[in-house]
Amino acid sequence: MKFYFPDSQDQISPTYDFPNDEYSPFRVRQRDDLYAHQAVTPAPYEGILVSKAIVDGSTKGAGKYSTPQRERLYRLGVRRFFRLPQEMTSLGDCGAFNYIDEEIPPYSVDEVLDFYEGCQFDEGVSIDHVIFGYAPEASEADVDPAWVKRRHISLDLAEKFLETIQSRGSKLQPLGAAQGWSPASYADSVARLQEMGYTRIALGGMVPLKTPEILACLDKINEVRRESTHFHLLGITRISHMEEFFERGVSSFDSTSAFRQSFMDERNNYHTPERTYTAIRVPQVDGNPALKRLILAGAVSQAAAIKAERECLQALRAYDKRGLSLTETIAALDAYLSLVDETKRKKYLSNYEEALADRPWEKCPCLLCKEIGIEILVFRGTERNKRRGFHNMTVLEAKMRALRFA
Repeated sequence: MKFYFPDSQDQISPTYDFPNDEYSPFRVRQRDDLYAHQAVTPAPYEGILVSKAIVDGSTKGAGKYSTPQRERLYRLGVRRFFRLPQEMTSLGDCGAFNYIDEEIPPYSVDEVLDFYEGCQFDEGVSIDHVIFGYAPEASEADVDPAWVKRRHISLDLAEKFLETIQSRGSKLQPLGAAQGWSPASYADSVARLQEMGYTRIALGGMVPLKTPEILACLDKINEVRRESTHFHLLGITRISHMEEFFERGVSSFDSTSAFRQSFMDERNNYHTPERTYTAIRVPQVDGNPALKRLILAGAVSQAAAIKAERECLQALRAYDKRGLSLTETIAALDAYLSLVDETKRKKYLSNYEEALADRPWEKCPCLLCKEIGIEILVFRGTERNKRRGFHNMTVLEAKMRALRFA
């Protein structure tokens, strides 16, 4: 079972100065910053997934790559651009979520294959059109005609994709994209893709489905699956069900869930093998809009806020070195958060106390926790938050390694 990490240009600076919250003046991002597979050992994934929409943009506008980054990716190729180790695989897709509101995908087969070949990907997914709906018992006659159209668009483009690869003599390993709204429709898509000649099939549109629904689809698909066919789950993790997925022909998956929970989740920000913890929110005085408004309105003294912020961070670092008690640390944290956001202070303070009391960063074997200590538990700026995301992926990788069944 292989895990691919979807790229969104998430990197960390190894020279970031945490006490002063400053980057080195000599930092060159594309040269010095590290991807997760460079920052931790072992690498927390076996491959990376890069979407054309992220690199080249789509109907929603420009992608997340700047023009120089995009040109460098095409010039160097995906392996050199991401500094991938030899054993790591690269997978390209179209980023169908970026054009989900369009009637038809905005790319042609030739444009997508130009992207895959131009960036020198090992594998590429055919163009698909996401169906965001689930009606397990419905036939084509019962569902929205747009769902039927999207499924057939995906199948037609998959056929053209494979034909174009063959006519070009491309070395790209193709994955046919299957869409559906029910176990039967997914199974029919898979059967048709197999008839076209696909042995690897990417199952899309399943992110909103509950695990029993995914398993029901896989069970139905298995009725038509050939022994040589293997599946990739697009955007699905569900680590506790990986063995069940594997038994039903799934050999790979991709997800940003563990990474994004570090800064997007309400409470489950720092992962351990046993549980999750809430990261300690210590916003920057000059980077918090709500606090800025209070200062401008004269409700909060800027000097007092800066002093409380500094004392809060000093207290956390002293606690990390066992130079301050838990009670004193919570008092300093409470004093600052009372100025920043009284609602969040009441909402999270008990979670913070629990995390500090347990000191999970001390028990973690990952290089990032060992290097920066309590800073990884602090919710503050991209450098801490992304490091916490990389840490979360090491926990996911360890869980995957513990249940290796292939």
